[in-house]
Amino acid sequence: MGARGRQFKSAHPDFVKLALVAGALVLASVSAGVASAHDATSRAVPFRGTIAAIDGARSKRMTGVSWRPGCPVPLGALRLLTMTYRGFDGRAHTGRLVVHRDVSREVVGAFQELYAAGFPIRRMVPVDAYGASDFTSIEADNTSAFNCRYVDGTTRWSEHAFGRAIDINPIENPYVSGGRTSHVASRRYLDRSRHRPGMAVEGGVLVSAFDRIGWGWGGRWSGAQDYQHFSASGR
Repeated sequence: MGARGRQFKSAHPDFVKLALVAGALVLASVSAGVASAHDATSRAVPFRGTIAAIDGARSKRMTGVSWRPGCPVPLGALRLLTMTYRGFDGRAHTGRLVVHRDVSREVVGAFQELYAAGFPIRRMVPVDAYGASDFTSIEADNTSAFNCRYVDGTTRWSEHAFGRAIDINPIENPYVSGGRTSHVASRRYLDRSRHRPGMAVEGGVLVSAFDRIGWGWGGRWSGAQDYQHFSASGR
């Protein structure tokens, strides 16, 4: 083999390395482009919010779970909201809430504002998916509204039993009493001075959206604070 052949052979491994690096850069660039295009598409998804009466199928799912005879509102007074929301992944998702018909339009308006601002919500499904267990729904960081239940430790109806209260991102926004929370995942959110995605904070997007429709926020209560809780009555 001549000198030219020996020179090519000794340089060949470096050439392969350079080609591999170049190929990896091209693939990374393509992947980033696909991700950027996907994100842009997600951001471009328009908000959609619909209000519907509780139909027969949902009535069956709710009866004996989140609703039962003797509840302070009949099923006919409730509405199913189906709305677009922004997930923590930055993408558009579809969620559902059950609320009283009297507040349905204003709630859709508040969630439209949250979506436009890019405020993230973990998940949003009726509490029946968790057997109407408030604790289990919170553990799943689920945003929910209607649930025919009492205020914990009392025989007084919760505002949720009227369909006029919503708990939003309950892990990021825990119920805090005596500086403590019942949910392990919420402990890092006890310090409310550190504003992180999904949190309800004074002057923030979430609190402001509900201020605009005249709802109260549990984060302003004296004594125990319920940072996830928003209600038409303020209770």
